[in-house]
Amino acid sequence: MRGRRWILATTAAAAALALVAAGCSSDGDGTDDLTYEVVDTEEAFYEVPDPLPPGEPGELIRVQPVEVDGLDDAQAWRVMYHSEAQDGSDIAVTGIVFAPEGEAPEEGRPVLTWAHGTTGLADACAPSKDLEDGEAFDLAAEFLDLGYVLVGTDYEGLGTPGRHPYIAGESEGRGVLDIVPAAREISETGAGTSYAIWGHSQGGHAALFAGQLAEDRLPDLELVGTVAGAPPYGLEAIAGVLQDGDFQGYLIMGAAGLNAAFPEAELELVLTDQALELMDVVDEGCTDEIFDVYNPIPYDDLALAEITEVPVWAETLRANDPGQVAWPTPVLIIHGTEDEQIPVVASELLFDLQCSLGQNVERRTYEGADHGGAVEASFDEMLTWIEDRFAGTPAESGC
Repeated sequence: MRGRRWILATTAAAAALALVAAGCSSDGDGTDDLTYEVVDTEEAFYEVPDPLPPGEPGELIRVQPVEVDGLDDAQAWRVMYHSEAQDGSDIAVTGIVFAPEGEAPEEGRPVLTWAHGTTGLADACAPSKDLEDGEAFDLAAEFLDLGYVLVGTDYEGLGTPGRHPYIAGESEGRGVLDIVPAAREISETGAGTSYAIWGHSQGGHAALFAGQLAEDRLPDLELVGTVAGAPPYGLEAIAGVLQDGDFQGYLIMGAAGLNAAFPEAELELVLTDQALELMDVVDEGCTDEIFDVYNPIPYDDLALAEITEVPVWAETLRANDPGQVAWPTPVLIIHGTEDEQIPVVASELLFDLQCSLGQNVERRTYEGADHGGAVEASFDEMLTWIEDRFAGTPAESGC
């Protein structure tokens, strides 16, 4: 975004320097007082401990410092932290943390937890592994220049064992929230107690679920606002819109991801043998590879039954629609009028629902912007909205 590209290179020297900066105390026998492990290679970082050490959601398990090439006065870490699967079990989730260098203000730095859009379901698709072209790193300079800490979860199952439960709302939301206390555990971040949430596409879906979970999940931290760009809402209707189109692969990803979170929603109830036989690409490839395999196949050759007509699947889709409850902090919904993936009417219906529930919510549309273009079109306004929330300016509801 805005022509800035940050190439991150991991080095053993960077890791050693970060250990010193972290105040890692040693009594001469190699022990220290850190509550988490620090590693110096990507290979070592992604090896999830087995068994997983006990810990509460948001507690760090492992950190890998990374050197930022071309971004002055900044520091970054890959982080592995405790979170919670859709079924409530303790899991490891990975992500990335950026922070300015230098002394933080007395009240601490504001935190933006970024929920990423669709990348795929395989471990290789985890944004924390994409250290040259990832969206988070395009955003880093914008927020670091403002003195923010920027954090981004990979979500459950991206970079860690198990299939990513794509579009499983509570799983996504927990990952988005739990990385905030994890980042605060790294003293050099200077992260304070206030934070905002922002995400687009799948990330908009995740951001809304995080917003509704925040008060109970992070009671000691202050959520100032949530921004959701092109959030998938009305999953039953969207499933119909995607059939036999350029984005049909989303249907397979959604089915596989929701089945990972809700095993009772069996794939064999809705997918043909042909669709199931090709499923290896879901576990090994990323979004483009999945589209290449599934988009050309006629929908009728993939679908054994309409997903909305199978009760367990219809119930699962409805349960994972965001925005079905209100929460105390404001919401901004963003959408491009020419969105070719998530129909703009979806966010209109979501906005109406949120208004009926008493949510402080505003919706802004951007004329002529498609799905990805809405990010650039809305960025300056979104940034101002977030800054106003951190400044304590009340948000005006659009209801």
